[in-house]
Formats: sequence, structure tokens, C-alpha cells
Amino acid sequence: MMTPAVWSARRWPTYKMGIGKVDIASTAGKETPLVRFTKMQGLGNDFIVVDDVEMTSDLVRDLCDRRFGVGADGVLRVTEGPTMEYWNADGGAAEMCGNGLRCVALYARDRGMVSGEAFLIGTPVGDRGAVIVPDAVTVELGQVSVGESVVFLDRDWVLVDVGNPHAVTWVDDLDQIDVAGVGSRMQEEFPNGVNVEFVTIDSSSRLNMRVWERGVGETLACGTGIVAAAAASIRHYGAASEVEVVVPGGTAGVSLVDGVAHLSGPAEYVFEGVWNPLGPHGG
Repeated sequence: MMTPAVWSARRWPTYKMGIGKVDIASTAGKETPLVRFTKMQGLGNDFIVVDDVEMTSDLVRDLCDRRFGVGADGVLRVTEGPTMEYWNADGGAAEMCGNGLRCVALYARDRGMVSGEAFLIGTPVGDRGAVIVPDAVTVELGQVSVGESVVFLDRDWVLVDVGNPHAVTWVDDLDQIDVAGVGSRMQEEFPNGVNVEFVTIDSSSRLNMRVWERGVGETLACGTGIVAAAAASIRHYGAASEVEVVVPGGTAGVSLVDGVAHLSGPAEYVFEGVWNPLGPHGG
């Protein structure tokens, strides 16, 4: 078992591990709740995973800060059931996170919250199935709704609902796209924000994608964005019902059967730790 690291500008003489938090006794006898977490990633989409910790927008932002906090694209809270809740790095709650769901599946299995390799996980948009096999986790993301082509910022987009909102566009060269500029401008078109995917098509069974995630910015991967890109390419460009989607963080598999999407790919542990919210940035 990895020894948790403690991020703090102060020296605490003793600490006692608890479930979901650590109580630290200072020399003055003051008890400070610390956040015990597990860092995980799926295709480079990285998450801070916690158990029964009360989350606030401020706490999420501080945890996800890559200079003064732990650093992550978002925070996942896992409770018995198991159930999953997700917050983006800006502190805003999100309806669904595909790569996060795959990480939660591995986390829940390894902590004895479920038995077997196939089970359900409760999410804000309903129960979702998960299957764990060697080197991969597959999750069901439910019914995907693909719209018609619309125009924003002088570009054709397809709006896709994967339990959360996406706007997909196809480009000639991913390296020439201003992902941050276009992605941030697209937020002005949607009152609640939108995830933005830029896609090229290698073949009917292989796509490439970059993504600007709502509340985060450009990330190495976005699970629901990968599904949105695949579903939109199937409907509008005749892609196969089973496709590989290559993102900067790796390659994922997507299958759509009768409009129901499944996402497959790796989920991995990075490290465990304890974060001090009363440090120089969090205090």
C-alpha cells in the first residue's frame, strides 16, 4: 500500500488516518480535516477520487489547481452503492464523465463496493453498467442523441447529448485548430456551456479527436466527447458502429448498438495522498 503524501507548508507532529479524511493535531491541539484522495487517470484524463467527503465548488477548484493543489481535470466522489458524482476543475457539477466512470468502476471493484467484474454504478443521469477485463474497463453511457448540422462561429457543428452536451465539428488538420480559442468562444453560444470536439476521419473505423472540455479547457481525452464524436461521425459520415478514437492521451473504443453507447479503454491509479486545505493556498 502506498504511503499517502501530505501537502502542507506546516509541520504537523502526528496524524491519524480516517475514512475520507485525516485528523491532524497541531502543537496547539487544533484538529484540521484533511482530504484523503486517490489520483486516477483514463487516457490522460486525470481525476481526484474521494469517498465520503463534503464537496464545495471552492474545494474542487483548490484540489484541481495544478500549481497549488493536487491537480486534475475534475473530482469524482464515490459512495456506497456504488454511486458517482463529478465536478469539473472550475468547481461546476457535471451530469456525466465517461473516463471518470471507468475510473470509478475500477476504484469501486478494488475497494469491495461490488462483487464480480460486471456491475451497475449510480450516476446523476441513471444507472450505468461497467465491465472490467484485463487492461480495460468498458462502461455503458446510455442512449446517445445526435442532432442535425447547425452553424456557430461560421462553422458547421453537430450537437450531441451523451447525458451532457457536446458540439462536434470535422476539420482537415487537428494541429491547425485553435482548440482553446474556438472552445472558449463556443461557451458564449450555450448558457450552460458545452463540450467541444474537433474530429478528423482516418477511415470508417478510426477517428482522431481533440477536445475542449466545459469547465476545464483542452484535455488529453474526454470519454463522453469520444462517444459524441463517434456517434456524430456514424450518423453524418457513415462511420462504422464500432470505431477507435485516437486522442492525445491514447486510444479508446466505442460501440453503438440501437443508439446505446459503450466506451472502452484503460483506467489506472496514479498515486494516493492527503491534501491540506489549510495550506497557504487552500486556507
